[in-house]
Amino acid sequence: MATISLTTDNFEQTINENDIVLVDFWASWCGPCRMFGPVFEEASEKNADLVFAKVDTEDQQQLAAGLSIMSIPTLMIFRENVLIFSQPGALPAEALENLIEQVRALDMDEVHKAVAEHDHAEHEHVH
Repeated sequence: MATISLTTDNFEQTINENDIVLVDFWASWCGPCRMFGPVFEEASEKNADLVFAKVDTEDQQQLAAGLSIMSIPTLMIFRENVLIFSQPGALPAEALENLIEQVRALDMDEVHKAVAEHDHAEHEHVH
């Protein structure tokens, strides 16, 4: 499956409805983004069961701002609705493949538990 474009309209739905979503934040004027584009596209062909999405930060400024995107390209990976990876910079193909393997191997029970504990701890501090 090739990459899909995300906007403020379909971002949340895409993250909610898919197990693993990789999101590439990019802009046409950004050189490293243009270098990373084909790498991202190729990974999407190799991993047809995952969702590969792109956000044009020029077109979707609100969405990028809402996610605190400071520099592009930025790659975010969501799994089961949890942001598990966020990093600026263009990755080489091997690094991206390696990352995808790690994401697939994650024990999501542990991740959800950690998220719940983190949320709980944050609420404790409020009082």
